[in-house]
Amino acid sequence: MQRGSVQQKISCVFLTEVKDEPSAKREHQMYKVLATETVSPLAVSAAIDNALATEKVDGTCCYVTAHKGLPYLWARYDRKPTKQAEKRFRKYIYSKENSKDFVWNIDDDFKVVPDFWIPAKGVSHSNGKPYPDENGHIPGWVSVENGNKQYCWHSCVVNYAFGVAIVLKPKTEDPGSLEICLVHLSDLLEQTLELIGTNINGNPYGIGNKKNPLHLLVPHGTFLIKNLETLDHNSLMSWFEHSQEGKVEGMVRHCKDGALFKLHRHHLGLQCQLNSTRLNSKSVSIRLDLCKYEADSSTLLGQLSKKDTWCYGKLKDILLD
Repeated sequence: MQRGSVQQKISCVFLTEVKDEPSAKREHQMYKVLATETVSPLAVSAAIDNALATEKVDGTCCYVTAHKGLPYLWARYDRKPTKQAEKRFRKYIYSKENSKDFVWNIDDDFKVVPDFWIPAKGVSHSNGKPYPDENGHIPGWVSVENGNKQYCWHSCVVNYAFGVAIVLKPKTEDPGSLEICLVHLSDLLEQTLELIGTNINGNPYGIGNKKNPLHLLVPHGTFLIKNLETLDHNSLMSWFEHSQEGKVEGMVRHCKDGALFKLHRHHLGLQCQLNSTRLNSKSVSIRLDLCKYEADSSTLLGQLSKKDTWCYGKLKDILLD
């Protein structure tokens, strides 16, 4: 089954409700979004029971598409309203309890975006211009350019001269293990991926260290979840709490029609930060096939080349020089 591309915000597989309690996921968020026991009607209509379940990897979303005539990595960059427009939008929501009929002035209400910004696929348009979603954001992407300090951790996992990306995936001959390898960016075109590593999202997988950071790309839908419990609230809570397979940030279900639905640990009120994760319980090999490349030793690719063909018990065990 084709894995879906993560272009916009993914809905929860269950209907959700807001509780006036501090969030376990976001430090300064004074409310929780929790899953009810009712499966979302949208998920039902997309035949969620027959969907493919994969691990939701904890990082930041990326996208590979053409730029300057080459396959390029793009970072998530949502176009957001100005402070004044945001205040007006929130006041409207508070009075109407939804954002359905709020009218935006696209030219004046939104912040300027960087050069080469593009809207995400599926974004609505009005008068030929990208229009915000119900949260007041316009999901989009910005190209990752070499030398851009804001996206230095993105740029370290790609080499445009060689046309390759540093990718973490299941080992070909042993899917229960992992391998770090090079993948041609042309083979990743129109796919979305997760950037994980030392300086991303608090580094939940304990990868690398401050002196020698390590970052990797994981194509969405890479890690399958098998023998999953039925789509039942209590069964899934038990799976997250007691199964080794459930030691994940969450899961994403990929429906045959391309629809995606997610379920986070925090949707069930469970602890978000784990001491041991499913991803970090697997052995990992570095197999870069560098015979065609001469990588600069100061780059991540050059550092990994020194460890080519090495095997490790866990991702945490990889220490770069």
